[in-house]
Amino acid sequence: MKLKIIGIARHRNGVGGQPFEVALFHDGDSRKVAILFEEPHYCAVLDVAKLAAGDIAFGSNSWRGSDDYEPSLRQAIRQQQAKEAL
Repeated sequence: MKLKIIGIARHRNGVGGQPFEVALFHDGDSRKVAILFEEPHYCAVLDVAKLAAGDIAFGSNSWRGSDDYEPSLRQAIRQQQAKEAL
C-alpha cells in the first residue's frame, strides 16, 4: 500500500509502559493516525478527521491496521530509525 508519511514519533509510554510509534499519514483517501507497538500485529489506525469530530466507534472509525497498513508503516519506521542512526 502506498502511503504518504507525514510524521513518525516514538513514545516511551511513561516509565514502565510499553513504548510505541505514532505515525501520521495519508492513504490517498484521508489523513490517518496509527499507533504501533513493538510486537507484530499490534497496530491501530484511526481517521484523523473522524477522531477530531469525536468518532471513535468501531465500524465507523476502524481500519484494518494490521492487514492493510502495518507492513508499509513498519517499513517507514525502519527507514526513519536508519536515518536517525546516521
